[in-house]
Amino acid sequence: MADIVLINPRFEPSYWGLDHAMPILGKRANLPVACLPLLAALTPPEHSVTLIDESVESIDFDRCVRADLVGVTGMSVQRARTREILSELKARGVFTVVGGPWVSVEENYFGDLADVVFVGEAEETWPAFLDDWRQGLHRRRYEQAEKTDMSTVPVPRFDLLQMRDYAFGSVQFSRGCPFRCEFCDIIVIYGRRPRIKTQAQILAELDALVTEKVAIAFIVDDNLIGNKRAIKEILRAVVAWQEARGYPLTFFTEASLDLGDDPELMDLMVAANILSVFVGIETPNEEALRETKKLQNLPKGGATMAEQVHTIQRAGLEVWSGMILGFDSDDATIFAAQARFVAEARIVNAMVGMLVAIPKTPLYTRLAAAGRLDPVDPPAYGTNVIPLQIDRAALLEGYRTLMTDLAEPDAYFDRLEALYLEGGIGAVSGRHRYWRRHPWRRLSANAVFVVQTAVLFARLMRRVPEPDLRRQYRRRLWRIVAGRREPSLAFLYVLRCAIHYHNWRLAKDMAGGHITNAI
Repeated sequence: MADIVLINPRFEPSYWGLDHAMPILGKRANLPVACLPLLAALTPPEHSVTLIDESVESIDFDRCVRADLVGVTGMSVQRARTREILSELKARGVFTVVGGPWVSVEENYFGDLADVVFVGEAEETWPAFLDDWRQGLHRRRYEQAEKTDMSTVPVPRFDLLQMRDYAFGSVQFSRGCPFRCEFCDIIVIYGRRPRIKTQAQILAELDALVTEKVAIAFIVDDNLIGNKRAIKEILRAVVAWQEARGYPLTFFTEASLDLGDDPELMDLMVAANILSVFVGIETPNEEALRETKKLQNLPKGGATMAEQVHTIQRAGLEVWSGMILGFDSDDATIFAAQARFVAEARIVNAMVGMLVAIPKTPLYTRLAAAGRLDPVDPPAYGTNVIPLQIDRAALLEGYRTLMTDLAEPDAYFDRLEALYLEGGIGAVSGRHRYWRRHPWRRLSANAVFVVQTAVLFARLMRRVPEPDLRRQYRRRLWRIVAGRREPSLAFLYVLRCAIHYHNWRLAKDMAGGHITNAI
């Protein structure tokens, strides 16, 4: 039997991390990474597993020394911290293995700091390695010959994590995306054929989240709707599961912009109680969309991209977006164009980043051949891409200015009110439909929302030191309460105030030069 420790390194402050909102929410991290509890579930029962997520607890290196082996897994933005952890473990003589998205595209990055490297998915290779290790026959490198059969993936061991420390839970329905975006490493690692779990698997994971008292969960699929026909059947099962249990879970997820072409799919997502979708819009620059092969985002049927976003919003789904600066066809006008688009589309939260070329992607191959990659890691200007029409210093400055402008309180809350007061978003969801048929459940839920809103608002007023911001939050909250007397919406609005504070602080840190590319 092996004593195994699995580590997820901490993240640097970022858009996704909601770092500055966590004290307001009374949590330590936004959500658990999917890999740790899944690896624990894949580990044969004769071994013992300890999970350490550095986002919520410090690494006990003395504990790691006592383990038979320690695994570290991380994404590209975690690579610097992963190197530090592996260096410390090597200095202490610990047997280490490393895997995850970053080492899957740059497998020699950590040199000899790890004893074993895992490339790509590990549902087959992790148990195989443990068997080899037990026999003293382990190899230096493991990579699956085929993509994982998702119908064989077990329910993650959420019970081994400190779930109370996270603001949200996470669940995965599928892997893979059918599109060909030039900059994307998802299709490199997981392929272009979406692979989906069975209904039974997914519902078992939802039951496991509810057991851990999770109320809001992120469906972490990089494109939930990659296979629209199959996901509709899954969503119908989720709707039935929600109905049978009184809608215990609220979801948010990621999807492509062509979601707006399918009214049935949007209605099923709303019925399943998915409130928002993160969409990789990337840019209003159509030339850039063609350049990066993001053809699914090009306007069709006479509708602009902003109108496509409005279609999704009218169906009852809020749209968060990913935006990218620094495509070959971008010039100095792109910053103002991005700001105009975000306002017109009523996108409250836009994750803006400078274009980065990830190894093994078509973008990386093309730019490497053209001599347009900065070999220094980390790059001085927050991106390894050398743009064609903007120098990197100007790109970084324009990026910081755009982030500051989008996070300005008036701009942020004007977009929010346009969405919630003028657009009427949030009035329809699967849970609302259920409440109309079960009024006593609605009364009970509304009482809970009132209490949660009061607690969160008190924390907001106590934790935000800037008096101008506190006044803005009070004024804007009153307007939404007066305009729409819905306890669930009041809670959601206070939550959005906390998210705004994170975005505002992050933009301030970036303007001060403390952060470059905060994706």
